[in-house]
Amino acid sequence: MEFETLIHSTRDGIAEIRLNRPHRLNAVTQQLYDELNAALSAAEADRAVRVVLLTGEGRAFCVGADLKEHKAGRTAFDRRQYLKGEQDVCRRLLRLQKPVVAAVNGYALGAGAEMALAADFLLMAQSAQLGLPEISIGNFLGGGVTWLLPRLVGLAKARELVFLGERIGGEEAVRIGLASRVLADEGFLDAARAFAAKLAGKAPLSMQLAKEQLNLSAERTLDACLTAELEGMTFVGTTRDWQEGVDAFAEKRAPVFRGE
Repeated sequence: MEFETLIHSTRDGIAEIRLNRPHRLNAVTQQLYDELNAALSAAEADRAVRVVLLTGEGRAFCVGADLKEHKAGRTAFDRRQYLKGEQDVCRRLLRLQKPVVAAVNGYALGAGAEMALAADFLLMAQSAQLGLPEISIGNFLGGGVTWLLPRLVGLAKARELVFLGERIGGEEAVRIGLASRVLADEGFLDAARAFAAKLAGKAPLSMQLAKEQLNLSAERTLDACLTAELEGMTFVGTTRDWQEGVDAFAEKRAPVFRGE
C-alpha cells in the first residue's frame, strides 16, 4: 500500500508503521488518521504479521493535532469527522488482534500521547516526553484515555496528568506504570525492533486471546475470567501451535509458531 503520511514496511513478522510528517513533528491530520487506520487494517489481515510497531519519523513521535489544519471553512461535520478519526485509530489499536508496540522517539503530546497509550507496550527513548495538554488549552481528551489512564496509573495520578498537563519523561512513565521500558536514545529504534521481534516469536493465537482477556478483565467478575480462561485453554489445545510448543519443550529447542 502507498501512503503519503506514513512509512510502512513488513519484515520478519513485524509491521512497522512510522508517522511521516516530520516537518510538522508528525502532527495529525485527517489524512494521517485515515491512512493509519488503513495500515492497521492491512496489518491485522496479513497472516505474516505478528506484531505492529508504531513510531514517528524525525524528532517526534507525534505532537498532537496540526493546528494549521483547523482553519476557517471547515464545517461542523468536518471537524467531527476529524475528531472521530482519532477515536477510530485508538479503538483499533486497543482491539487489534495482534500486539502493538509504540516506540516513542521524541515528543508524544495530546493525540500523540493518546495513540501511544492505546498500544499494548509503550517504549520511550531516554529523552522522550509524554503529555496531555488538552485541558491547558481549553480542549478535551480523546482516544479513550479517560477509560484507559485510570486503569494504568490509578485515578489520583490520572487526574494529575490530565488536569495539570505536565510532560513526563520515560523514567517517570515507567515508575507510575504508564510505560513498559526506557531505552537509550542511541539505537532506540533498533532496540524497539528487537523488543517487537521477541513478541513476534510467541504463539500468535495465544497472544490474541491474552490481549482480549486482559483488556476485558476489569469489566468481568472472577468467575467470568475463569470461564473465559477455560475456553481459551481448551481452544489453543486444538491448535498446531500448541503441539509445536509441547514438542519444542520436549526437544529442548525454540518453537516455531505458525498461527494455526
